[in-house]
Amino acid sequence: MSETDVFQQHISRQYDHELLDVRGRIMTLGGLVEAQVESAVAALSSGDVELARKVIEDDYKVNSLEVAIDEECTQILALRQPTARDLRLIVGIIKAIADLERIGDEAKRIAYQAIDLAGHFPKRNQLSELERLAESVRAMLRKALDAFARMDVDASIQVVKDDRQIDRQYEGIMRQQITYMMEDARSIPTSLDIMWSARSLERIGDRSCNLCEYVIYYTTGKNIRHVSIEQIAQELQES
Repeated sequence: MSETDVFQQHISRQYDHELLDVRGRIMTLGGLVEAQVESAVAALSSGDVELARKVIEDDYKVNSLEVAIDEECTQILALRQPTARDLRLIVGIIKAIADLERIGDEAKRIAYQAIDLAGHFPKRNQLSELERLAESVRAMLRKALDAFARMDVDASIQVVKDDRQIDRQYEGIMRQQITYMMEDARSIPTSLDIMWSARSLERIGDRSCNLCEYVIYYTTGKNIRHVSIEQIAQELQES
């Protein structure tokens, strides 16, 4: 083997290591964000102000890791100039970390609402629907992260379909809280906090869908943002 071949082999191995490393780091970010969401929801449900403050304080960890991964991806683009499938992977990762960072922001917003709610803690029945929505969203985020880790198209399609149930739960909470406010003006501060929390959870669901869209784009080359998920599923079955 010539020196040129040995050098090219070394470069190839180093490049593979860089791709593997960046994929590992995005899963670390995903785990951190998932923990932030779980803690924020727990603080909201229990009225735990200290836990809510910890979520807010720890947001810098999400931001720092997102910046570090973005810089690593930028280096790969500049130095390796990936093409085709590898390029789609890097582009997908850059977009995914932006969505994960925003999920972290939504967790922080929920934590702020938890602190506010602790001053006028709602009745148990007012939180029950919100807690169900939170559990659905957390499950969706877990599935989306798992699908991204395995680059699983079928699992990604299912997550995108599941978002419709999240939307229905969110709309139900909004109607419920509007009814409470109409019946008793004293419930307005509490209901507004619950509505803002529900909005943040619904957005986390949307961001989870985005992660799965990147999986489908990376694996198939299809951009599904403006195409129905049923159409994509049908096309993949036929291909």
